[in-house]
Amino acid sequence: MTGNTPGFDTLAVHAGTEPDAATGARQVPIYQSTSYVFRDADHAARLFNLEEVGYIYSRLTNPTVSALANRVTALEGGAGGIACSSGHAAQIMALFPLMAPGCNIVSSSRLYGGTITQFSQTIRRFGWSATFVDTDDLEAVKAAIDENTRALFCETIANPGGYVTDLGAMAKIADEAGIPLIVDNTTATPWLCKPIEHGATLVVHSATKYLTGNGTVTGGIVVDSGQFDWSASDKFPSLSQPEPAYHGLTFHAALGPMAFTFHSIAVGLRDLGMTMNPQGAHYTLMGIETLGLRMERHVKNAQAVAEWLEKDPRVEAVTYAGLPSSPWHERAQRIVPKGAGALFTVAIKGGYDACVRLVDGLKLFSHVANLGDTRSLIIHPASTTHRQLDEEQQVQAGAAPNVVRISIGIEDVADIIADLDQGLAVATA
Repeated sequence: MTGNTPGFDTLAVHAGTEPDAATGARQVPIYQSTSYVFRDADHAARLFNLEEVGYIYSRLTNPTVSALANRVTALEGGAGGIACSSGHAAQIMALFPLMAPGCNIVSSSRLYGGTITQFSQTIRRFGWSATFVDTDDLEAVKAAIDENTRALFCETIANPGGYVTDLGAMAKIADEAGIPLIVDNTTATPWLCKPIEHGATLVVHSATKYLTGNGTVTGGIVVDSGQFDWSASDKFPSLSQPEPAYHGLTFHAALGPMAFTFHSIAVGLRDLGMTMNPQGAHYTLMGIETLGLRMERHVKNAQAVAEWLEKDPRVEAVTYAGLPSSPWHERAQRIVPKGAGALFTVAIKGGYDACVRLVDGLKLFSHVANLGDTRSLIIHPASTTHRQLDEEQQVQAGAAPNVVRISIGIEDVADIIADLDQGLAVATA
């Protein structure tokens, strides 16, 4: 603890929770209830008018789910947050108050394949669109922004390649354009990076990954910095103009730094219904208690494995930004100084077929469409998570046909390396 500010690991255990008022239970209870009894008619009316904070219906808020949102908000240094059903849901929830038919976002081209599909295909059904750019080319980012752009989007550490984004440079461009920067911090976690400190407006997470850490539940989080002036222009009428569904309430004028959070609950969760279940929130809260301990081991193991792979003659390239040879190494020292995460890709000599043999030949690694587990995981993106993209898009996303994505777990590093060694022997025989 520094002064009156608790340290990261203290917040990971305690933030957002108190002993249960009714029973004294130390662990956050699972409030498995759809609805909550109002004290009287006036209490109910005040809750529905957003004049008082409380619980109405679990599609909107639930004590267990709220505890999770509050804990991640504290870890990210935000003003408010919401928890929802998945990382993909979190992305839509982040965009929903900002967008309208005809609006667009400018997004990094280095993203998880499912996100690229969501942005390039699915959001078109809402009348939204996305322009993908290489975020290392800052002039291209600026050029892609037009009068209908409502946000910039990127990942701190890009999935699958492990590339590190210059968040400060992106935030500066967003500020100059008068739009928010949305950062997916899933692969870094707030233990490695707090994007709000680099100028991000909104931070999203797939809580399914490192936050939970054990591959048991799906979930998503959106954290708002509370620092964006939604009323500075007419670009964000959902927040800066009267809301018909709340008798003309203007969210930003009435709620200030909490405007985005309350809108996401009162309108977003109310109408989109992307609700997280309380049991899933409970599992994620328990996972977060050990986040700092796990991330330290994840990063230590990943660094050792990447260094070993880079020297192996059966390997063409390793994208880990913790390696001095990486073009993103210097940036990683600034953005993620405690380590470059535990997710990266490896190009295997022998191409597509060798990658498939490697995946099939490993024994300790699990072949799954997930990352951020305590277990070491592997997948061949070109044939799975990025299969829906053409080869050019795969290469741009860091998922070329000759690479595998590995998520390094917390096992003994000697065992991880031994499994890769025997797997590479099979793959390149």
